[in-house]
Amino acid sequence: MSDLGSGDEGISGGSKYNVANMEGSSSRNDFDSSGKGGGTVEQELATKMLQIQSKRFYLDVKQNRRGRFIKVAEIGADGRRSQIYLALSTAAEFRDHLSSFSDYYASLAGQNTGPPNTDNLPEDGKLKSEMMIKDYRRYYLDLKENARGRFLRVSQTITRGGPRSQIALPAQGMIEFRDALTDLLEEFGANDGGFKGDLPEERHMKVDNKNFYFDIGQNNRGVYMRISERSAGYAFVIFLMITATK
Repeated sequence: MSDLGSGDEGISGGSKYNVANMEGSSSRNDFDSSGKGGGTVEQELATKMLQIQSKRFYLDVKQNRRGRFIKVAEIGADGRRSQIYLALSTAAEFRDHLSSFSDYYASLAGQNTGPPNTDNLPEDGKLKSEMMIKDYRRYYLDLKENARGRFLRVSQTITRGGPRSQIALPAQGMIEFRDALTDLLEEFGANDGGFKGDLPEERHMKVDNKNFYFDIGQNNRGVYMRISERSAGYAFVIFLMITATK
């Protein structure tokens, strides 16, 4: 359970540095290229760590065949973690929403350092909500309050199916989080890059004791297919250009 949440914000797990476990968790989506037999290349371009109250948040800028994105991982004081993925264009939209949520949070009447007064709250505890849409992903932003305080819950869903993943950001840390996002966006921009549309999923074929992987990717030269042959003791890879960039 998240420090500020109502019971649904946390996902059990280990530390930030248990990378294999994090990337293989149920929140994997189209941004995450790990765990596939063909080994799609993924680069980490930058990272920031924020300590907000008892939580740590890691903002990792990554790049794979689908473009650049930010993985946001929340690590609770008890080691529980959750994560969401944001395309750079979505991260820019999220940054703007954080400014709006921060202004609203600052304007709340009766704000103090004592226990929150939940008598006049809506039944679901929501104070302000927004939604973002990126392709087949939806993000729900809910500023909420419960007996432990105020927090921004960010939930990510995939319309074509898949688990719901979410983080809970203490309201006092929204400005710090926004500023960290701003720094990363100033460095890398808000252009997602990558293929303009849905790339086909990787395909696998096994013949005798050999495994063949077919993976569509894109770089600055155009769209290509990578064919990987893997068997005990060796691997062989060839690239076939599909369309060239003019």
